[in-house]
Amino acid sequence: MNLLKERMKNKEKLCGTIISLTDPAIGEIFGGLGYDFLWIDMEHTYMSYKEVLCHLNAARSVGCAGIVRVPQNDLTATKKIVDMGADGIIFPMVRSKEEADALIAMTLYPPLGTRGFGPMRAIGYGKTDAKLYTDRESLDLCRFLQIEHIECVENLEAIVENPYIDGFIFGPNDLSGSLGEICNTSAPSVTSAIQRAIALLRRHGKYIGAAVGHSEASVRYWTQFDIDMLTTGADWNYLYDMGKQNLENLHRFHLKKT
Repeated sequence: MNLLKERMKNKEKLCGTIISLTDPAIGEIFGGLGYDFLWIDMEHTYMSYKEVLCHLNAARSVGCAGIVRVPQNDLTATKKIVDMGADGIIFPMVRSKEEADALIAMTLYPPLGTRGFGPMRAIGYGKTDAKLYTDRESLDLCRFLQIEHIECVENLEAIVENPYIDGFIFGPNDLSGSLGEICNTSAPSVTSAIQRAIALLRRHGKYIGAAVGHSEASVRYWTQFDIDMLTTGADWNYLYDMGKQNLENLHRFHLKKT
Protein backbone atom coordinates (compact mmCIF):
# COMPACT_ATOMS: atom_id res chain seq x y z
CA MET A 1 0.00 0.00 0.00
CA ASN A 2 1.28 3.46 -0.94
CA LEU A 3 0.53 5.58 2.13
CA LEU A 4 1.18 8.78 0.21
CA LYS A 5 -1.56 7.90 -2.25
CA GLU A 6 -3.95 7.03 0.57
CA ARG A 7 -3.32 10.38 2.19
CA MET A 8 -3.93 12.12 -1.11
CA LYS A 9 -7.21 10.27 -1.58
CA ASN A 10 -8.23 11.48 1.89
CA LYS A 11 -7.45 15.04 0.77
CA GLU A 12 -4.86 15.52 3.50
CA LYS A 13 -2.61 18.55 3.23
CA LEU A 14 1.01 17.49 2.74
CA CYS A 15 4.35 19.26 3.20
CA GLY A 16 7.56 18.52 1.36
CA THR A 17 10.92 19.89 0.31
CA ILE A 18 13.26 19.38 -2.62
CA ILE A 19 16.40 17.24 -2.53
CA SER A 20 18.97 18.38 -5.10
CA LEU A 21 22.31 17.36 -3.59
CA THR A 22 23.64 13.83 -3.76
CA ASP A 23 24.50 12.63 -0.24
CA PRO A 24 21.68 10.35 1.01
CA ALA A 25 22.26 11.63 4.54
CA ILE A 26 20.50 14.81 3.38
CA GLY A 27 17.34 12.88 2.55
CA GLU A 28 17.60 11.02 5.83
CA ILE A 29 17.89 14.29 7.76
CA PHE A 30 14.90 15.98 6.14
CA GLY A 31 12.78 12.86 6.14
CA GLY A 32 13.55 12.44 9.81
CA LEU A 33 12.48 16.00 10.53
CA GLY A 34 8.92 15.05 9.69
CA TYR A 35 8.34 16.14 6.10
CA ASP A 36 5.56 14.13 4.48
CA PHE A 37 7.56 13.60 1.30
CA LEU A 38 10.89 14.36 -0.32
CA TRP A 39 10.90 15.69 -3.88
CA ILE A 40 14.04 14.13 -5.36
CA ASP A 41 14.96 16.20 -8.40
CA MET A 42 16.55 14.81 -11.55
CA GLU A 43 15.43 17.59 -13.87
CA HIS A 44 17.72 20.41 -12.77
CA THR A 45 20.46 18.51 -10.93
CA TYR A 46 23.49 16.31 -11.62
CA MET A 47 22.03 13.45 -9.59
CA SER A 48 22.72 9.94 -10.87
CA TYR A 49 20.29 7.02 -10.79
CA LYS A 50 22.35 5.40 -8.04
CA GLU A 51 22.09 8.56 -5.95
CA VAL A 52 18.34 8.71 -6.51
CA LEU A 53 18.07 5.11 -5.28
CA CYS A 54 20.10 6.00 -2.19
CA HIS A 55 17.77 8.92 -1.47
CA LEU A 56 14.72 6.67 -1.85
CA ASN A 57 16.22 4.17 0.56
CA ALA A 58 17.10 6.95 3.01
CA ALA A 59 13.55 8.30 2.87
CA ARG A 60 12.09 4.86 3.41
CA SER A 61 14.38 4.27 6.40
CA VAL A 62 12.76 7.20 8.24
CA GLY A 63 9.19 6.55 7.06
CA CYS A 64 9.06 9.38 4.54
CA ALA A 65 7.64 9.15 1.01
CA GLY A 66 10.05 9.64 -1.90
CA ILE A 67 8.85 11.14 -5.17
CA VAL A 68 11.11 11.77 -8.14
CA ARG A 69 10.91 14.47 -10.77
CA VAL A 70 12.33 13.05 -13.97
CA PRO A 71 13.85 15.02 -16.87
CA GLN A 72 11.33 16.36 -19.36
CA ASN A 73 9.71 13.65 -21.50
CA ASP A 74 12.43 11.07 -20.83
CA LEU A 75 11.42 7.44 -21.38
CA THR A 76 14.68 6.00 -20.06
CA ALA A 77 14.51 7.97 -16.81
CA THR A 78 10.85 7.09 -16.36
CA LYS A 79 11.53 3.36 -16.76
CA LYS A 80 14.31 3.39 -14.21
CA ILE A 81 12.43 5.43 -11.61
CA VAL A 82 9.23 3.38 -11.69
CA ASP A 83 11.28 0.17 -11.48
CA MET A 84 13.08 1.61 -8.45
CA GLY A 85 9.75 1.64 -6.66
CA ALA A 86 9.49 5.38 -5.99
CA ASP A 87 6.31 6.41 -4.19
CA GLY A 88 5.62 8.96 -6.89
CA ILE A 89 6.87 10.39 -10.17
CA ILE A 90 6.63 13.96 -11.44
CA PHE A 91 6.59 14.89 -15.11
CA PRO A 92 7.63 18.51 -15.75
CA MET A 93 6.62 21.04 -18.39
CA VAL A 94 3.57 19.20 -19.76
CA ARG A 95 1.62 21.21 -22.34
CA SER A 96 -0.99 19.02 -24.04
CA LYS A 97 -3.36 16.12 -23.52
CA GLU A 98 -1.42 14.02 -26.03
CA GLU A 99 1.83 14.57 -24.16
CA ALA A 100 0.22 13.92 -20.78
CA ASP A 101 -1.38 10.69 -21.97
CA ALA A 102 1.89 9.44 -23.47
CA LEU A 103 3.83 10.18 -20.28
CA ILE A 104 1.30 8.50 -18.01
CA ALA A 105 1.21 5.50 -20.38
CA MET A 106 4.95 5.01 -19.72
CA THR A 107 4.06 4.19 -16.09
CA LEU A 108 1.26 1.72 -16.84
CA TYR A 109 1.61 -1.87 -18.00
CA PRO A 110 -0.36 -3.10 -21.03
CA PRO A 111 -3.20 -2.99 -21.82
CA LEU A 112 -3.47 0.30 -19.88
CA GLY A 113 -0.17 1.70 -21.11
CA THR A 114 3.24 1.06 -22.62
CA ARG A 115 5.48 0.33 -19.61
CA GLY A 116 8.08 -2.34 -20.21
CA PHE A 117 8.52 -5.14 -17.70
CA GLY A 118 11.59 -5.12 -15.43
CA PRO A 119 10.80 -4.17 -11.82
CA MET A 120 13.46 -4.86 -9.17
CA ARG A 121 13.23 -2.72 -6.05
CA ALA A 122 9.56 -2.16 -6.90
CA ILE A 123 8.88 -5.84 -6.15
CA GLY A 124 11.31 -6.07 -3.26
CA TYR A 125 13.77 -7.97 -5.47
CA GLY A 126 11.37 -10.92 -5.58
CA LYS A 127 9.45 -10.53 -2.32
CA THR A 128 6.31 -9.45 -4.20
CA ASP A 129 4.82 -11.65 -6.90
CA ALA A 130 5.52 -10.04 -10.27
CA LYS A 131 2.03 -10.73 -11.62
CA LEU A 132 0.45 -9.21 -8.52
CA TYR A 133 2.64 -6.17 -9.00
CA THR A 134 1.84 -5.68 -12.69
CA ASP A 135 -1.90 -6.19 -12.20
CA ARG A 136 -2.46 -4.25 -9.01
CA GLU A 137 0.39 -2.83 -6.97
CA SER A 138 1.95 -0.91 -9.84
CA LEU A 139 -1.21 1.21 -9.91
CA ASP A 140 -0.32 2.52 -6.44
CA LEU A 141 2.36 4.79 -7.91
CA CYS A 142 1.47 8.48 -7.46
CA ARG A 143 1.58 10.16 -10.86
CA PHE A 144 1.99 13.94 -11.03
CA LEU A 145 2.07 16.43 -13.87
CA GLN A 146 3.51 19.90 -13.52
CA ILE A 147 1.63 22.93 -14.77
CA GLU A 148 4.52 25.09 -15.96
CA HIS A 149 3.25 26.62 -19.18
CA ILE A 150 0.16 28.58 -20.12
CA GLU A 151 -0.54 25.99 -22.83
CA CYS A 152 -1.10 23.43 -20.08
CA VAL A 153 -3.63 25.73 -18.44
CA GLU A 154 -5.39 26.22 -21.77
CA ASN A 155 -5.49 22.45 -22.38
CA LEU A 156 -6.26 21.43 -18.81
CA GLU A 157 -9.92 20.56 -19.40
CA ALA A 158 -8.80 17.80 -21.78
CA ILE A 159 -5.76 16.74 -19.74
CA VAL A 160 -7.76 16.02 -16.56
CA GLU A 161 -9.76 13.38 -18.40
CA ASN A 162 -6.89 10.93 -17.83
CA PRO A 163 -7.96 8.97 -14.71
CA TYR A 164 -4.41 7.88 -13.81
CA ILE A 165 -3.11 11.39 -13.07
CA ASP A 166 -3.17 11.67 -9.28
CA GLY A 167 -2.08 15.27 -8.89
CA PHE A 168 -1.19 18.49 -10.65
CA ILE A 169 1.68 20.63 -9.38
CA PHE A 170 2.21 24.28 -10.28
CA GLY A 171 5.70 25.43 -11.22
CA PRO A 172 5.12 29.18 -10.89
CA ASN A 173 8.47 30.42 -12.21
CA ASP A 174 8.22 28.62 -15.54
CA LEU A 175 4.51 29.41 -15.76
CA SER A 176 5.33 33.08 -15.29
CA GLY A 177 7.99 32.80 -17.99
CA SER A 178 5.47 31.44 -20.48
CA LEU A 179 3.43 34.59 -19.83
CA GLY A 180 6.35 36.97 -20.34
CA GLU A 181 6.77 37.56 -16.58
CA ILE A 182 9.71 35.27 -15.72
CA CYS A 183 10.12 34.92 -11.92
CA ASN A 184 7.33 37.47 -11.32
CA THR A 185 5.06 34.78 -9.93
CA SER A 186 2.62 37.22 -8.35
CA ALA A 187 1.95 39.09 -11.60
CA PRO A 188 -1.81 39.48 -12.29
CA SER A 189 -1.64 37.33 -15.43
CA VAL A 190 0.09 34.51 -13.52
CA THR A 191 -2.31 34.72 -10.58
CA SER A 192 -5.27 34.66 -12.96
CA ALA A 193 -3.96 31.58 -14.77
CA ILE A 194 -3.35 29.75 -11.49
CA GLN A 195 -6.79 30.63 -10.12
CA ARG A 196 -8.43 29.52 -13.36
CA ALA A 197 -6.57 26.20 -13.30
CA ILE A 198 -7.34 25.60 -9.62
CA ALA A 199 -11.04 26.19 -10.18
CA LEU A 200 -11.07 23.63 -12.99
CA LEU A 201 -9.07 21.08 -11.00
CA ARG A 202 -11.36 21.50 -7.99
CA ARG A 203 -14.42 20.85 -10.16
CA HIS A 204 -12.82 17.57 -11.23
CA GLY A 205 -11.82 16.64 -7.69
CA LYS A 206 -8.08 16.67 -8.46
CA TYR A 207 -5.26 16.92 -5.93
CA ILE A 208 -3.32 20.18 -6.32
CA GLY A 209 0.27 21.02 -5.47
CA ALA A 210 2.85 23.75 -5.93
CA ALA A 211 6.63 23.99 -5.66
CA VAL A 212 7.66 27.42 -4.35
CA GLY A 213 10.19 29.31 -2.26
CA HIS A 214 10.77 28.65 1.42
CA SER A 215 10.63 32.14 2.89
CA GLU A 216 7.84 32.91 5.33
CA ALA A 217 6.44 35.45 2.87
CA SER A 218 6.36 32.86 0.09
CA VAL A 219 4.65 30.22 2.20
CA ARG A 220 2.10 32.74 3.46
CA TYR A 221 1.42 33.94 -0.09
CA TRP A 222 0.74 30.46 -1.43
CA THR A 223 -1.63 29.51 1.37
CA GLN A 224 -4.21 31.85 -0.18
CA PHE A 225 -4.68 29.32 -3.00
CA ASP A 226 -5.54 26.52 -0.55
CA ILE A 227 -2.96 24.19 -2.12
CA ASP A 228 -3.19 20.54 -1.03
CA MET A 229 0.48 19.62 -1.45
CA LEU A 230 3.03 22.37 -0.82
CA THR A 231 6.70 21.84 -1.64
CA THR A 232 8.95 24.64 -0.39
CA GLY A 233 12.68 25.24 -0.60
CA ALA A 234 15.54 22.87 -1.29
CA ASP A 235 18.52 21.46 0.54
CA TRP A 236 20.96 23.93 -1.06
CA ASN A 237 18.73 26.83 0.03
CA TYR A 238 19.04 25.83 3.65
CA LEU A 239 22.79 25.27 3.46
CA TYR A 240 23.37 28.65 1.85
CA ASP A 241 21.01 30.59 4.11
CA MET A 242 22.24 29.10 7.37
CA GLY A 243 25.87 29.15 6.25
CA LYS A 244 25.54 32.84 5.44
CA GLN A 245 23.79 33.54 8.74
CA ASN A 246 26.49 31.70 10.67
CA LEU A 247 29.26 33.66 8.95
CA GLU A 248 27.47 36.93 9.68
CA ASN A 249 27.25 35.93 13.35
CA LEU A 250 30.97 35.18 13.39
CA HIS A 251 31.79 38.54 11.81
CA ARG A 252 29.42 40.37 14.13
CA PHE A 253 30.50 38.82 17.42
CA HIS A 254 33.79 36.95 17.05
CA LEU A 255 35.75 39.29 14.81
CA LYS A 256 34.42 42.35 16.63
CA LYS A 257 36.23 41.23 19.78
CA THR A 258 39.62 40.50 18.19
